[in-house]
Amino acid sequence: MCTVCGCGTASHSHAPGHGHAHRQAHDHSQAHDHSQAHDHSQEHDHSQAHDHSHDHGDRITESGPIDFGSGLAGVSVPGMSQERTITIERDILAKNAEYAAANRHLLARSGAFALNLLSSPGSGKTTLLVRTIAALKEHWPITVIEGDQQTSLDAERIRQTGVPALQINTGKGCHLDAHMVGHALDHLLLAPGGLVFIENVGNLVCPAAFDLGENARIVVLSVTEGEDKPLKYPDMFATADLMVLNKSDLLPHLDFDVDACFAAALRVNPDLHILIVSARTGEGMGAFTAWVEARAALAGKRQ
Repeated sequence: MCTVCGCGTASHSHAPGHGHAHRQAHDHSQAHDHSQAHDHSQEHDHSQAHDHSHDHGDRITESGPIDFGSGLAGVSVPGMSQERTITIERDILAKNAEYAAANRHLLARSGAFALNLLSSPGSGKTTLLVRTIAALKEHWPITVIEGDQQTSLDAERIRQTGVPALQINTGKGCHLDAHMVGHALDHLLLAPGGLVFIENVGNLVCPAAFDLGENARIVVLSVTEGEDKPLKYPDMFATADLMVLNKSDLLPHLDFDVDACFAAALRVNPDLHILIVSARTGEGMGAFTAWVEARAALAGKRQ
């Protein structure tokens, strides 16, 4: 949660009444007063609050983990009660849910199907997306929203495939939120019956908590990351519809237990669909694009 990581997106806990009306201007000059929200000169007096100069001598003891996420809120924010942390989280997520609902309404009205791609940095999301676009663009109108802290490198790479892409730079923010995506949707022409791919900021923590108004969530895990990631970052895998195990071409060169990875993921989310692919070589990509098309077709019948 952003109350822990301190990312800039926490400032998106907009005041009540700041509606998300699509196709209208979003006035950030009033809603985001960062000069008041983050007064570090008063909040964080590290010279007094955090005196880590304890004399432990030569003592080394065996103990369990030091768990800062065991309180009521599941997080720890120095100087803030668990009850206050819960309130802040609820406010942030409640406002985000309003924007997500507006995004979902806009997507449904246009007949577009949106997929939220999530992963840690370097998992191969963009390469997977490029291959997916190449396979589907002749049959589906495709639009892409790219999320990164800085640069438009990924959006430029996507545009080379011939489909429109809009870059969102979050600055210090570690994830996209529904308000950011709403701005992007305001600037994109959504084709009826089209696909909207949202490539989230590389992060296995905060993006899991933020509904963007998408129709499906896909978490990409590369074999270079280790089979224990679903257990270490359970919220990400618990909220996903599909896990794509990428970079399968590297399996012969790694000590990676595929069965253990699958077991960990299904322990967190028994309903999770899992596919093995290599976005670099194309292995398994047919199954992935078939999954995307099937979900989009099913959503179209439900509308």
